[in-house]
Amino acid sequence: MNSGLRRISWLWLAWVLGGFPTATWALDSYRYLRVTIDTPWMIFLGLAVVVLLPFFILMVLYWYYAVKKPSPSDDAGSNSE
Repeated sequence: MNSGLRRISWLWLAWVLGGFPTATWALDSYRYLRVTIDTPWMIFLGLAVVVLLPFFILMVLYWYYAVKKPSPSDDAGSNSE
């Protein structure tokens, strides 16, 4: 039992160390990404849209409900004391 567990642990260690050559991929990553001078601007614009879009949606919803007239059913419910 002990030798079987030891064999499995060595196989697992060999699989982890040999199966994931991430250090090698990291060295060659710029070759495949094609980083140019426009890349930081595209990242900035993408993140700006992600950050600012909820604020625009909040403004539109606030404007929509601020301009909307209350319906008669909403008015009748508040006077039923």
